[in-house]
Amino acid sequence: MMSNQEEVIFQIILHGGNGRSASMEAIAAAKQGKFSEAKEKLTEASEELAQAHHIQTSLIQGEVRGEKSEISLLMIHAQDHLMNAITMKDLATEIVHLHEKIG
Repeated sequence: MMSNQEEVIFQIILHGGNGRSASMEAIAAAKQGKFSEAKEKLTEASEELAQAHHIQTSLIQGEVRGEKSEISLLMIHAQDHLMNAITMKDLATEIVHLHEKIG
């Protein structure tokens, strides 16, 4: 059985992964000239990443209140996964705009 902290960590990974996937789908749509779909995918990515960031912020606020979190490899992976997903979304936004500009 998973601990509550592990469940929270997996939620960060889940939403981060969904955000990254939507970002990649936005790039694919822009490459095909489907800019409306690309922008919808970027919105979807933003929403997923906002959910992951909200969970991350809750963990940080808990630690500020003195609720110590165990630092595990899984937690480090979740943080890395989220930061990479955020970077991918930022890059996807630029790539979609570039495709739209030259398309």
